[in-house]
Amino acid sequence: MKRLLLLALPLALAGCPKPAEQAAAPAAPASAPAPETPAPSSVDAPALLPQYHWRLTDANDAQGKRIDALFARADKPVQLDFRDGRLGVSNTCNRMGGSYTLSATSLTIGRLASTLMACTDSALMALDQEVGKRLEGTLKLAATQDDAARLTLTTATGDTLVFTGDPTAETRYGGPGERVFLEVAAETKPCSHPLIPDKQCLQVREIQYDDKGLKIGTPGAFEHFYDSIEGYTHEPGIRNVLRVDRYTVKNPPADASSSAYVLDMVVESANEKK
Repeated sequence: MKRLLLLALPLALAGCPKPAEQAAAPAAPASAPAPETPAPSSVDAPALLPQYHWRLTDANDAQGKRIDALFARADKPVQLDFRDGRLGVSNTCNRMGGSYTLSATSLTIGRLASTLMACTDSALMALDQEVGKRLEGTLKLAATQDDAARLTLTTATGDTLVFTGDPTAETRYGGPGERVFLEVAAETKPCSHPLIPDKQCLQVREIQYDDKGLKIGTPGAFEHFYDSIEGYTHEPGIRNVLRVDRYTVKNPPADASSSAYVLDMVVESANEKK
């Protein structure tokens, strides 16, 4: 929309100036209007929220004071995940979860349930309650996706929680992955790799479960696993069964795998250290 700039007109003089009179000074030019700050890009919150892991980066109360109790784990900030109408809360003492509904400007979260693990750190133990009392109920929501995805939640008492989005694996790889189960042997073995001298490979075999969670079939032999599993750190002497999501990598480099593996959970562990 074009903006009209109105300039003040000089008042008409009562009479024409005589030639000897000095001409009136020209009116000062009007100053240019200050540039407007562009408004944040509007986004479709129901579509945006499931695409990211939302990690708490800032939290202040109604008076602008930082809420330190929400940052009990400096290395692992509180994280929200939205999927299929369910909210998951992690990096607290216990994992928490509940239902949620969205409107254009609000997020309503139902009663949160949690696991019942006790934490020795009192600040971490209190984190569950601090998070829960601010998330349950209806919160004002604002979501933007400019340079980075950002989610701002404001409670009824005026607390403001700011989360920054980290793309999920589905977002990064352009679609859902294939759920597979991998058994990882307790010890790695040397394996040939043209770019990594003395490389040690995980020993992995795929296993199958039926719909009741029982193993079926006979797994094959362990084989060198040249890829990595995002989110998994192997401890020598520990055999694990992992539930992972396998994604197809579009246009991988010539020396890279066409598959990417992301850990969903450790299903089973056994200590085989001698």
